[in-house]
Amino acid sequence: WNAIEDIETLGKDCGDPAWLAKAKHANKYPPIIQTHNRTGERVDMVDYQPTYHDLMQRGLNAGAAAYAWKNGGKAGAHVARGSMLYLMYQLESGVCCPITMTFASVPALKTTPEIGDKWIPKVSSGVYDGRNIPMEEKDGCTLGMSMTEKQGGSDVRANTTFATPVNSSKNGEGDMFTLVGHKWFTSAPMSDGFLTLAQTGENELSCFLVPRWLPDGTRNKGFQIMRLKDKLGDKSNASSEVEYRNAVGFMVGKPGRGVPTILEMVVHTRLDCTIASAALMRHAAHQAVHHTSRRKAFGGYLIDQPVMKSVLTDLGVESEAAIVTWIRLAQAFDNKESEE
Repeated sequence: WNAIEDIETLGKDCGDPAWLAKAKHANKYPPIIQTHNRTGERVDMVDYQPTYHDLMQRGLNAGAAAYAWKNGGKAGAHVARGSMLYLMYQLESGVCCPITMTFASVPALKTTPEIGDKWIPKVSSGVYDGRNIPMEEKDGCTLGMSMTEKQGGSDVRANTTFATPVNSSKNGEGDMFTLVGHKWFTSAPMSDGFLTLAQTGENELSCFLVPRWLPDGTRNKGFQIMRLKDKLGDKSNASSEVEYRNAVGFMVGKPGRGVPTILEMVVHTRLDCTIASAALMRHAAHQAVHHTSRRKAFGGYLIDQPVMKSVLTDLGVESEAAIVTWIRLAQAFDNKESEE
């Protein structure tokens, strides 16, 4: 199969000055929140620069989210997909957040075929459609994740968001609930849907898919974006606080099994955190070598100075070690897929 060819094609674009200019532009002009339209109606939109959409399209169309699922069972599918994300992180890291979450959502969605059969073909299509329209009208969708709350932080079992079944006799997998609560951190708030956690009983935390649009074609008005985070980096991507005010959600996984269900997604995002770290380390090492090989000081180029050589060597060794680490981890994911 042509994984190497696909990776090389993306790699050429990631080093292309035109694409690097798009990445710079996307971070110079960050997204803007639009909670209401001109007539005072809530729209809960985030407006991105066109270059952000260009970068999202390049990464998703290349396969940075879908490649492993579209080539499931083939040797090295996860390594190939990871290579694409590794390249995208060195082009523009902001768009890699929604790309990662879209990739990682598939294992969690598989736990509930009633939902997975509808959503997985869209999130694993390798197609980007940034329009704010129902997912049924799209060929490709993105998914986000929303777990963190102010009172709990990483202790998600302390979450206070509560979910109530719309029909009291239907309170299990795939069934519709309304959610009430505040999420302190929801990244990529223009995703087509979000995996989130909510209490369904005393000490019973369940997982839900909260779509931006409902199956009847109306907007999920209970999903409300309160503000965007003021970040030091990663400015091209929006991170937000969200409130659920009777937001509609569909249970994913079994009642009370919210943490194990959403961990199916979290485990795959951790793989991408490793890939991201390796990519940023490589990018930093590359910048350091480029700078020192062109700047002169104390009678020669910096790269030829003994102390600088030692520093650059350390950067290079650490970068290579990080690459080996993420590839080994991705191979483990491939091995798991082949066993299944």
